Amino acid sequence: MADGSSRLELLHFARRVIVQQAQASLAQVDAWIADKERRQAERERRWQARPPSPDWLLERGMNSRSGPVYVHMGGCWNAGKRSDGVSREQIVRALAEGVSACSHCQPDTELGFVDG
Repeated sequence: MADGSSRLELLHFARRVIVQQAQASLAQVDAWIADKERRQAERERRWQARPPSPDWLLERGMNSRSGPVYVHMGGCWNAGKRSDGVSREQIVRALAEGVSACSHCQPDTELGFVDG
């Protein structure tokens, strides 16, 4: 009978070890989940805190001495990286001075601008 009780003790011991390992593994997974949720919440806060996109964009030329080359509506997929948000008045002035309107977003049409 001693053999049966020692096996039973070993089985109980094995169970305790497995429970401890499972708890440690679960704690690790919980930590990973908490870290992922924290990073996702930070990304969402940054996304919500970003400034609104401008309504109008003025795209500059390749070098600092060249003037504006295109006028875009805000959010135009074709606006270059050298584009700055400007006011409606600045866009109208640029169009009047001969700056080309983007052929994709057509800000001149949106503004009802007629060259004349």
